Amino acid sequence: MTRPPLPPFTEETARLKVRAAEDGWNSRDPAKVALAYTVDSQWRNRSEFIAGRAQIERFLTTKWEQEREYRLIKELWAFRDNRIAVRFAYEWHDATGDWFRSYGNENWEFAPDGLMQRRIASINDLSIKASERKFHWPQGLRPDDHPGLSDLRL
Repeated sequence: MTRPPLPPFTEETARLKVRAAEDGWNSRDPAKVALAYTVDSQWRNRSEFIAGRAQIERFLTTKWEQEREYRLIKELWAFRDNRIAVRFAYEWHDATGDWFRSYGNENWEFAPDGLMQRRIASINDLSIKASERKFHWPQGLRPDDHPGLSDLRL
């Protein structure tokens, strides 16, 4: 199985890879998202270390049970060969209805088949009021005409 676009990346293919990742995560389908990673993929997500697709799927299942109405925007920061760096923000609320915007950076490393073999994510959460939300689209994929992070000055 391959997951185009494949490394080495150009600016165009890196942007396509970033948008594909955003779309996958906005699906909130842990099994589908896990397929974008190698079977033995290594993650650091905040202070948690995750290894392999099974752990990725469990992690994402728990994440999206806790982070409700999750909406994510990713933006390419840099790329070279088989690596891509992104910045991102996502909005969500907890079980009590309190809203948050989470900001972060990810470093990605890809295998030759285009699957991600390493993901290192640093993330910070900011409590926001519902009126401060900036990500307004129906649950699921971000529409092409919705502003990105730079447009939103995030």
